[in-house]
Amino acid sequence: MKQSLHAICRWTFGPGKGGFVPADMRPEWSWDKLTTSGVVKLIKEKIQPRLPENVLLGYELHYDSEINEANVAETADALLDAGMYLAMITPGAHSHFGYGGVCSLDPNERKQAEDLATRTVDLAYGPLKKTWHPDADKVPSFVLWNGSYGYDLASVGIKQMYQNLKESIAKLCKYEESKGGALYFGFEPKPNEGHPAMIIPTVASALLFWRRIEEEYGVTRKKKGVNKEFGHSEMIGLDHIYDTVEELDNDAMVHMHLNSQGYNDGIILGGPGKYDIDHGCRINGMNIAIAGLLEEAGFNRWKGHDIQPRAYDNAEQAIDRIIRSVLSWEACAKAAQQLNTKELMQYLANRETAKAEDMMRAAVVNAQKSFDEMYKG
Repeated sequence: MKQSLHAICRWTFGPGKGGFVPADMRPEWSWDKLTTSGVVKLIKEKIQPRLPENVLLGYELHYDSEINEANVAETADALLDAGMYLAMITPGAHSHFGYGGVCSLDPNERKQAEDLATRTVDLAYGPLKKTWHPDADKVPSFVLWNGSYGYDLASVGIKQMYQNLKESIAKLCKYEESKGGALYFGFEPKPNEGHPAMIIPTVASALLFWRRIEEEYGVTRKKKGVNKEFGHSEMIGLDHIYDTVEELDNDAMVHMHLNSQGYNDGIILGGPGKYDIDHGCRINGMNIAIAGLLEEAGFNRWKGHDIQPRAYDNAEQAIDRIIRSVLSWEACAKAAQQLNTKELMQYLANRETAKAEDMMRAAVVNAQKSFDEMYKG
């Protein structure tokens, strides 16, 4: 069976959401009790044994809150012991910079944010290098989440913020090239959070950005693209199937976050205009369609599960959410492989869309059956 690369996120393992719901629902997962290396051991013991044999696991981390110079050695050793790999690393600029980060109009903040990003590269190429997958096409992604690239004031200054972003990211990419140029760089677009308005809000924005810094700064677009986050497209009411087409057409699918805001399966709530809920991956026709597109394109890089437990989940239930998310994608991928695409395309060519709909509905049923078999097994 073809190997499938999935990644678990450190930030999923928190004690509670807080705000209007409990912040201590899972006290054993408090930040002073459950370390970053401890999460790896938990994944090895509680999650790995419940997944199909073809699933290979990776780990996703923010620098410098979840991984840093103080805990990197023990975390790297834990990954090696668990047979896991570094799948993604990202500078956690949003934890430090509230005025734009590397696109800030404050030169001091911008310089500090740039330094954080280069230290992230250093850590990836330094103590974490031994945790990379040995295959060059499966090395980690360096994800640029736009959570700090935002603003809340309408002014002509937005243009300069965008130019600052291009200049800073071009400099970062050239720095990484000097280290070896092996990492995959991906923007993670999002329309809002942590600011009311964001630079790089959509997949199309990310694709255009990479084209522009290639033209302006000579940064190659090879291994540059998008961290595809299903839920972020859902939040703004966009079609993440078409997003997939654009990403693949531009050879820009470098990483994925399989999650959902919940509006597309008729069961869980959420969707456009809602806040970032981060449900796990769902079984639905849209995900089967995306899985089919990825299979056709030969995509086989890391698929991360950027999800949060529900506010009422205990630790055991939270672990189960992660397992369900991985199995849901595997079930959708299997259903996509079993789908008679030639017959589907013939129905569409003949304008027999009701019959095409029947085929997709049957694929959803098949995916649920596959999920049930894997989950019980």
